[in-house]
Amino acid sequence: MRAALEQALAGLGPIAVAVSGGVDSLTLATIAHRAASEQPRQEPPLMVHAVSPAVPGEATERVRAEAAREGWRLRVIEAGEFADPAYRENPVNRCFFCKTNLYGAIRRVTDRQMVSGANLDDLGEYRPGLDAAREHGVRHPFVEAQFSKAMVRALARDLGLGAVAELPAAPCLSSRVETGIRIEPETLAFIHAVERLVGEDLAETGPKRAVRCRVRAAGIVVELDAQSLAGLTEPAKIDLGRRIAARAPDRLAAAPVSFAPYRTGSAFLVGSAR
Repeated sequence: MRAALEQALAGLGPIAVAVSGGVDSLTLATIAHRAASEQPRQEPPLMVHAVSPAVPGEATERVRAEAAREGWRLRVIEAGEFADPAYRENPVNRCFFCKTNLYGAIRRVTDRQMVSGANLDDLGEYRPGLDAAREHGVRHPFVEAQFSKAMVRALARDLGLGAVAELPAAPCLSSRVETGIRIEPETLAFIHAVERLVGEDLAETGPKRAVRCRVRAAGIVVELDAQSLAGLTEPAKIDLGRRIAARAPDRLAAAPVSFAPYRTGSAFLVGSAR
């Protein structure tokens, strides 16, 4: 399968890899760079990482660290989606506007073939970002080589990427905001701060587990995996809730804080399409 991936990459010509800082894009960037370095006539790929309030700082740090370690050609750009009113309104297809701005920003710095880290698992979900990719002619080498998420992780381990191979799924911070609630930079900064706070508390009692801070119309909901939620006593919830409320921006100052089981994509409300 690795040979099929390298063949797919070789057939694309000079490429620009959209690197978010997650396991998929980092693995794709690594294999593309290493494969090109073994072919003297093949131009090394350009890695492009976009920063925005929706991208955690740790992701950018991870990309820069891997770029330095591997010797990538890296461009860090502004994604620009926060200048787009359609994105800020947070409709059901928000990701379409996010990726439209991302690919437009990449196209402004290079005319290379753009590629993403999408894999077969992504095709089974509602991913409006893939529609934006199609409109911009973006290719998905993992899909073309028939790689699932598990296969991407296995490849990352085979490439010696260590902790990168075990990175949990980490969609952008805007995915934590319930559909229809306007996306604000200060809201995303709060969400990130809460997830770090809760994650650090959980790390004291065991390995880091699932933590999502959802901003909903009904209030702030911290979603945890079953084991973490079961181990959180009522006094601990009260204490944690107070610390979370103390970090809330003005618009969320009066919002109640609650805890619930983790559900993938639970802030996404299909019925809220506009």
